[in-house]
Amino acid sequence: MATNRRPAVDLACSLKARPLRIESWRRVQGSATVTKSLNEICAWIDATALSQAIQVTNWVVPTVQTIHILAIAVVVSSVLMIDLRLIGLFWADRPLNQVSSRFLPLVWWPLLVLLATGAIMIIAEPARSLKNPAFQLKMSVLLAALVVTGLFQYLQRRNAAFGDLRSGSRAAAAAVAIVSILLWSAIVFAGRWIAYYA
Repeated sequence: MATNRRPAVDLACSLKARPLRIESWRRVQGSATVTKSLNEICAWIDATALSQAIQVTNWVVPTVQTIHILAIAVVVSSVLMIDLRLIGLFWADRPLNQVSSRFLPLVWWPLLVLLATGAIMIIAEPARSLKNPAFQLKMSVLLAALVVTGLFQYLQRRNAAFGDLRSGSRAAAAAVAIVSILLWSAIVFAGRWIAYYA
């Protein structure tokens, strides 16, 4: 006598697979919702009077991009000077607090310029920026780079000998410097690639 019963193993496997399918479907729906929301945000920004004014004024975007690039050059070169000092390749004969007091203001203050110019570029072309994987990567790496820069300041304030070339343990200072160089380099490359993903 033939039965239509499914074997217990198959039934158990299908019951286990069902939550995975539901979870995968929820992820797809969540991703579609985020994409839809991002499209709506981009459309809303694009329709604002400020965005329209920037789009019809030919000189605004090139000028703002030039200022943005100069500001990032100031920030990255200043970070590089501090990082090279931490490694011992630049101004090794000077105290670290003297080097950091000279260059750290050139890291934090130009960030305000970068924020302002970046906001103008997003308002001018919201879809080109907000929906761009290179832009999203740049913002994620920027957040990590700022955390590492803040960590350097914290470690320096907590321990006056941090990064001292005469101290025996310099591994932490060199690690912070190398991670910082890699992160800021990635920001520059990701920023350049925004144009190619547009």
